[in-house]
Parts: sequence; structure tokens; C-alpha cells
Amino acid sequence: MRKIFVVAGVGLLLACSVFGQQPAAPKGPPPPPTNLHSNTAAPADLSDLLQANIRGMWAAFRDKKKQSYADYLWDDYQAVEEDANGERNKLRVLREVDESVVNDYMLQAFQVDSLGPDAALVTYENFIKFPPKSAVRFEKIFISEIWLKRHGQWKAWRYQATRVK
Repeated sequence: MRKIFVVAGVGLLLACSVFGQQPAAPKGPPPPPTNLHSNTAAPADLSDLLQANIRGMWAAFRDKKKQSYADYLWDDYQAVEEDANGERNKLRVLREVDESVVNDYMLQAFQVDSLGPDAALVTYENFIKFPPKSAVRFEKIFISEIWLKRHGQWKAWRYQATRVK
């Protein structure tokens, strides 16, 4: 049930950011369609900052540096991971840091879209490598995260990962 609320909340947040800022329709023929990404792309400096934060967050996770990893997450952080085990809060995610068997990873295909002055949606791919004797050696996941700026700091607020076969 919580998963449904998270997905509905993300959808509502996206809908509000898109529909809440559209100007009134002018009289006459409609304008040609526009690319949504071109209207919401975050400034380059914000994109660079969030990519650096995500890279730092994954390095802390791989290296099992729990406090460093925690510093990238808001206290009300929620995650839905690719393992189908449901939603996790910040405390549960931090407990999983010690159990991680991530050997290495490769982050790519970043897209950062502004949801307002203090919110951004970041999507990217991660190719994860596990130890040689693991049941699963490699995993590719698509990730969507919502980052919020509070008290002058950008931190992760929501995380959704989907395994790619």
C-alpha cells in the first residue's frame, strides 16, 4: 500500500510541476508540440552538482561508509528497490549498507529535470558488478530519484529502481 502512495505522490508531484505552470491557451490554432525535456532541463550547474552527489553516494555505499551515505539522504527518505521487497525508510536503507556486496558500478545516462526551484528529478542507469562467486555477477538498473533542496542543501528524498533484463 505504501508503494502505491509513493508512486501516486511522485506522479502528482510531476503532474503539478507540468500542469501547474502552463499558460492559458491562446485563441487560434494550437502551437506545435514541444519536447517536455527542453522545458524542464535543470541548469548545468545543478545537473553537475546532483551527478556529483549521486556518484559520491554510490561510492559511500560500495565502500560501506554508512555515515557518508547517510549524509546524502533526508531523514524522511524513502526507497523502492529492484528486489521487490517493498518500500524502505532511511534507517532500513542504512542497515543494508553493511550487507552490501557491490564490488563496483558504472553510472551513466544521467538526465536531470527541474521540478521547481528546490526539487529535481534525476534519472540514470547503473551497471553493478558483484563478487565473482555471487549467484548474480552483474545487474543493470534504471533509477529515478527526487532530490530536494532544504536549508541550502540538496539531498535525496525518493528513490525508485527497476531491474533491466
